[in-house]
Amino acid sequence: MSQLNLDAIRDCLEGFVPAKIATCDVEGIPNVSILSQVHYVDREHVALSYQFFNKTRRNVLATRRAHVQVVDPVTMAHYRLRLAYLETQTEGPLFETMKARLAGIAAYDGMEGVFRLLGSDLYRVLSIEKVPGLMLPAPPRRSLLAATRRCSARMSACTELSELFDATLAELHALFGIEHAMVLMADAAASHLYTVASIGYAHSGIGSEVAVGEGLIGVCAREGVPIRITHATSEYGYGRAVAESARRSGMSWASMTEIPFPGLQQPHSQVALPILGENRVTGVLFVESTRAMTFWYDDEDALAVIASHLGAMMRALQHEEAAAPAVAAPGPAPEPARSLVVRHY
Repeated sequence: MSQLNLDAIRDCLEGFVPAKIATCDVEGIPNVSILSQVHYVDREHVALSYQFFNKTRRNVLATRRAHVQVVDPVTMAHYRLRLAYLETQTEGPLFETMKARLAGIAAYDGMEGVFRLLGSDLYRVLSIEKVPGLMLPAPPRRSLLAATRRCSARMSACTELSELFDATLAELHALFGIEHAMVLMADAAASHLYTVASIGYAHSGIGSEVAVGEGLIGVCAREGVPIRITHATSEYGYGRAVAESARRSGMSWASMTEIPFPGLQQPHSQVALPILGENRVTGVLFVESTRAMTFWYDDEDALAVIASHLGAMMRALQHEEAAAPAVAAPGPAPEPARSLVVRHY
């Protein structure tokens, strides 16, 4: 591999600018397509979403080679990746993560039957080449380690669940600059989540419910993996365009009404993170913004640590409440003794 590796161009894999894939068939006839996802696996591997058996996939299976061009959304630098196809995964953590993200987009647009991941195509990166051209300077990226540490320390000092929820959201606002966030807990049947705390909204929405599998939050709870959408306008717009095209063609669309989403009316960046406890999803930490490109992969990593600590603190406080001995309520104080004269006739 060249000196460039995927860690050096990680921003290009955020999907802000659509990637392009070029393949050839066995006779050398080229084909170029737009990619839905270029998923970072590690510094030497990427995964591409397999949704349709099209010309690109036929070429890849025949030659096991592909070239992908990605763009840095900040510097506008272009990079060309030479890939070798390894395998298609239809289960496991990689597949579940990519499926959940795609399902979150589909659920928002009512297009579960169309936006469906068939597999995750795993590739080894043979080389990365920077395409000649002008580029903008990259701004400094702030470190989130100190903010994560301070937020975790504040959470650890809480002694009640309500205090824990309020402190978590307050610290996310103060330390991470997150203006809109909510915490949801799963009910006993694990079929719905209900809002227990929120910040930044005109209405708190405390007690509002989201069904598991519904929208971004519900899909996160169902799949048990983080889902991050960094440019909702383009991804949701693509889904709406496909749905509208189908309607004009006279197709019977199963989900004609978009799922109402509690929170911002026009979010452009969203992250939903599962809160885990006792081998199941016990809640969801959800943050969003009206601005695109608000939450990057390092934001997701930091928030995942916060969600994990939140789950541990929830279990600890719930166990403390269950183990606390019941204290009988004090009765009225006895009146002082006094003589009583009884006259009998």
